Amino acid sequence: MTMQNPETQRKNRRTTLLLGGMVVLMFGFGFALVPLYNMLCQVTGIQSIALRTETGRTAVTAQAIDESRLVTVKFDATVNPDLPWDFTPETPVIKVHPGQVYEVNFSADNRSSANITGQAIPSFAPWQATAYFHKMECFCFHRQTLAGHQHTDMPLRFMVSPDLPAEINSLTLSYSFMRLRMEQAEPQPAEAELPPIVTAKK
Repeated sequence: MTMQNPETQRKNRRTTLLLGGMVVLMFGFGFALVPLYNMLCQVTGIQSIALRTETGRTAVTAQAIDESRLVTVKFDATVNPDLPWDFTPETPVIKVHPGQVYEVNFSADNRSSANITGQAIPSFAPWQATAYFHKMECFCFHRQTLAGHQHTDMPLRFMVSPDLPAEINSLTLSYSFMRLRMEQAEPQPAEAELPPIVTAKK
């Protein structure tokens, strides 16, 4: 059997250690991806996968309604210039009790004669309120396709958590609709049983 010289043995050991270190780093990076993604979603206001049920809704446990407190929720809507839609909240401002589920609608109109697909991107102000605003149903969970000159109402079901810090009495949820070049909309999820809902009046 041929004996390797000491220099070759040292090189082999270095190569083995290097490959082992790379495997450990790659394994650790895989675990780090999930918390990093969830942190990005929390900062940007995008619903993370961990916060959704299999139907695309946020998983919300039953919470006591705080009827002693009212929080002002404002809705803002903008549309990218590349998207020929009108998009507005039917209820720009609503006062809510933390722990109560509410439903509001956004109105969307396709001004063009072509089928167009868009995606709504949410954001919050102040950003600290992001973790305390729970969406059970939202048009922002999926791509939205409107036929030429089609009008539609897009519902949002949400709850403000009773754990919202006391110093936050008002928050703004903004949606920016962007145009997508994929014209095939995703299938809509099946209906699921939800807590009692308060529907905002126009």
